[in-house]
Amino acid sequence: MRKVTWLCAVLALLFGCQSGSTPPNTKPAQPGASTPAPEATAGLVPLGLELPRPVFIGTPPKPPQGTNLEPKRDGPRPPLMVPRGIANVAAGKPVTCSDREPMVGEAQMVTDGDKEAGGGSYMELAPGLQYAQVDLGAPCEVFAVAFWLYHGEARVWHDVVVQVADDGDFISNVKTLFNNDHDNSSGLGLGSDYEFYETYQGKLIPAGGVKARYVRVYTKGNTTDEMNRFTEIEVHGRPAK
Repeated sequence: MRKVTWLCAVLALLFGCQSGSTPPNTKPAQPGASTPAPEATAGLVPLGLELPRPVFIGTPPKPPQGTNLEPKRDGPRPPLMVPRGIANVAAGKPVTCSDREPMVGEAQMVTDGDKEAGGGSYMELAPGLQYAQVDLGAPCEVFAVAFWLYHGEARVWHDVVVQVADDGDFISNVKTLFNNDHDNSSGLGLGSDYEFYETYQGKLIPAGGVKARYVRVYTKGNTTDEMNRFTEIEVHGRPAK
């Protein structure tokens, strides 16, 4: 019996057959090493947004009457995963708006990179349904639209609609990415998205790589007044192939 046991031990040392031993040609795992997340292996990364300074903290405990608010979120906004290498293709691009003579500011302020809540950072349009429109200059694959309205105080914005299209008149290949007009008072279709308090975080809309050249953001007043204020619109994407 002792001879058999001794022979098995020798064979185990020679051929690496000991229970729990490391397989041949395999390096042992390093302490603290982790398996890459599925999104990392798929080439996706969290979208990084440069945020302005917060002006107010929190939201009123009692929502304004008649609003259809999104559920309250605890903690930071979940990251939006996008392909590597995309950029804000709207930066510095031409902007037009439905109101040809803004009451405050000018259209080009919407893509100038200034997202602060101060009076010199936004464009103000007249009451009623208004929009700001960005021309990306060429068709792009759009993965996200981020925009900031006025975030100097807690306001809920009405009839916020985000659309993309191939042409500046929004006739060809129009797609709606977001619509919180729950009674179709804007005439752009009945929306199922929630209204929201605008904050320094802005509103982030996933777009899934939709191809478009033009981006529009509509609003129709807010719970404080009937004016429409656009601070910044970002379009995160890449040139279409």
